[in-house]
Amino acid sequence: MHRNGKADAGVLTTRHAATALLVAAATLLAGCERGSTSDTADAITTGPSGCPEAHARAQAAVKQAEKTDIPWDGPTSGPTAVPGKTIVYVAQTMTNPGVAGAAQGVRNAAAVIGWNVRVIDGGGTPAGIQAAMSEAVTLKPAGIVIGGFDPNSTSQQVSRANAAGIPLIGWHAVATPGPSKKPRLFTNVTTRVDDVSAISARWIIAHSNGHAGVVIITDASILFARSKSELIKKELATCAGVKLLAYENIPIPDASNRTPREISSLLSRFQGRWTHSAAINDLYFADAAPAFRAAGKPGSGPPFNIGAGDGDPSAFQRINSKQYQAATVPEPLNLQGWQIVDEFNRAFSGRPASGYVAPVHITTAANSHGATSWDPSGYRAAYRKIWGIAGH
Repeated sequence: MHRNGKADAGVLTTRHAATALLVAAATLLAGCERGSTSDTADAITTGPSGCPEAHARAQAAVKQAEKTDIPWDGPTSGPTAVPGKTIVYVAQTMTNPGVAGAAQGVRNAAAVIGWNVRVIDGGGTPAGIQAAMSEAVTLKPAGIVIGGFDPNSTSQQVSRANAAGIPLIGWHAVATPGPSKKPRLFTNVTTRVDDVSAISARWIIAHSNGHAGVVIITDASILFARSKSELIKKELATCAGVKLLAYENIPIPDASNRTPREISSLLSRFQGRWTHSAAINDLYFADAAPAFRAAGKPGSGPPFNIGAGDGDPSAFQRINSKQYQAATVPEPLNLQGWQIVDEFNRAFSGRPASGYVAPVHITTAANSHGATSWDPSGYRAAYRKIWGIAGH
């Protein structure tokens, strides 16, 4: 999530940004197909599982989430394109890769539908975000995107937008996807935090054969992040063979300074008992890499590290090169940007929100095929068809 950044004057066009198909608990899989996370060369334990039933559930869920050929399961009907709209994307900070990725997805989709987009960067501070929202409302656009921050932190500006009849659409703005009454949002575009958390923990259970010593890294100052890490902790507890070694609170703005020191301390305390990590955002592993390297830890692990969002390009690069990150649960950022534009088009047409939530996905070196983002297929053609715009 957040790091401070400087303001971005607005721009025309848009930026890229999964709900869960977590497989039912009744599905018990005795093994994994070739190339799945659970039987990669990096898996560290063989022999009996530390929790046979939870392990089987985890294997099934991970196998489903690792698939890259999922057909489009989003909307296939809706209003044709409303012409000539201008929307404003208010970014928590454009140095947050998820926020910036979703913004680029909005730009990309707006270019197709024929709208203008202005991006206003809140710079990652409460005062900056409030100022950015004030500017956005003053511009009287057709719609405003709340990009990666809590609308309640800008309640006055949200009330002004509501009073002016300006539809608000969130990206990771509230904890759940879909419309929101308090604060009043036409819809909120995000994967389900329960699904992202569960699949992150299940990847650890599957990858470790139910035998792991885990460190969780969170930012307890952000409600969304704290909820995510608590859910990861809860899911890990379903496997008796998985032990939580540490639950580290490192505020994201302090991550670059504090993470290397904390990682060094944890390595000293736990040594070989530390086999896996889960962090609420991939960026922690960028900051952790120097400490792992200095301690002589191999880039391919252990510890084997998974990021529970957002799947930015640097995370993909670490995963592809096996440099201190083994997996991520990425948001389909570009798809989410297109969804935001489609949701605005529904709002402008007097139609309800689509209700679409993208399924969770796990990216590893085995299934990324060298990509630097999770960009599922089918959505561009589907949205073009809905909007009545030719092309691919």
